[in-house]
Amino acid sequence: MPTATDAVMSLLKSHDPAIADLIAKESERQDTTLELIASENHVSPAVMHAMGTCLTNKYAEGYPPNLPWGGRYYGGCVFHDQIETIARERAKQMFACSFANVQPHSGAQANQAVMHALMEPGDTFASLVLKDGGHLSHGMKLNFSGKFFKPVHYPLHYRKDHPEFERIDYDAVKAVCREHKPKLLMCGYSAYPRTIDFKKFREAADECGAILMADVSHIAGLIVGGAHPSPFPHAHVATTTTHKTLRGPRGGLILSNDEELAKKIDKAVFPGSQGGPLMHVIAAKAVAFAECLKPEFKSYAAQVVKNAAALAAELTKLRYRITSGGTDNHLMLVDLRGRSDALTGSDAERWLEHAAMVCNKNGIPEDPRPPKLTSGIRLGTPAITTRGLREPHMATIASWIDRVLSAGLAGEAELAKVSATVRDEIRALCREFPLTH
Repeated sequence: MPTATDAVMSLLKSHDPAIADLIAKESERQDTTLELIASENHVSPAVMHAMGTCLTNKYAEGYPPNLPWGGRYYGGCVFHDQIETIARERAKQMFACSFANVQPHSGAQANQAVMHALMEPGDTFASLVLKDGGHLSHGMKLNFSGKFFKPVHYPLHYRKDHPEFERIDYDAVKAVCREHKPKLLMCGYSAYPRTIDFKKFREAADECGAILMADVSHIAGLIVGGAHPSPFPHAHVATTTTHKTLRGPRGGLILSNDEELAKKIDKAVFPGSQGGPLMHVIAAKAVAFAECLKPEFKSYAAQVVKNAAALAAELTKLRYRITSGGTDNHLMLVDLRGRSDALTGSDAERWLEHAAMVCNKNGIPEDPRPPKLTSGIRLGTPAITTRGLREPHMATIASWIDRVLSAGLAGEAELAKVSATVRDEIRALCREFPLTH
């Protein structure tokens, strides 16, 4: 029986066959590869189709009028008001907090809005050393966060004999805060595999009078699913993307328990940094949030963590070093030098993609190689868990990774042969655990 996707693709093919063909090819790519990028996932058909609706036709600048500071700048928003209100209420329920802004177009724009709401240009904020797992919107010099504000950074533990090697140095966090008196203290990262102690961060923030901001973009779904501690009640404000482990559409979300902060943040989103909200995406966020509130989402989040631990353990058996000695969440950083000094993240990313495993090169703490090469790769389990894979499959995936990388080190001919074999084996597994569109 034809699906809704089939009908949409048939219509698109008649209007624009070139784009329809490329979308079909991308769908085929996703169907037949293992997605191991930690920041990517597969949305449900309901979420995907909510984005392709007539809601895209409407300007809805402003906020629903039921907010004390709400009101739209265009007429005809009655249903958009209801949709956004539902999305906000579901977001608050997910994170057990009092205020939510569902309008940010991305996680970076959510961060931008919070910074502009709570700081003045030139103010100091503290975040993790970027090369140790921070995000570009946490102080990269070319990003707005590094251009308009003054970032100072706290490190990981770097001593190899330290029991917390390559984990957050909470004493250093306090020392940096005492020295620089930041207005904002940031925690939450894009490549950190361990549990974040939000209570310790709040203690550091309180000691220097800083606002604590938690960017939980990567771990938001684990938080909602009970597989990672919540930033609340410790954080003053939290930001997140709505994709990644939340398994929703690409977008941003801002959360808080403080009404005064919420007012400032809403104004910093609109009109401060954005115009009309993407109401079709907000509708898809609402649908995804409803899925996150179902009991089965807790099982999903728990399985993501189990799969990550299993994959890290299997790679360790194959002589790959996992930074910090393992993972507590959905991702791991693999130091390829443990397998061979000749391996780079760039090579590994390219070779694995050719064999139908998609990941990204990633710097490791104190990486001697530049960002375009790196000494590591970042692997994540959200998308393969969505596909239905479990712990026993992680041993197979680790074996495939090792076979391909070993073949790459042996030369192009061996790589081509092994990649073709592994690619066929992965296609067979993908047929056994198909995606739904």
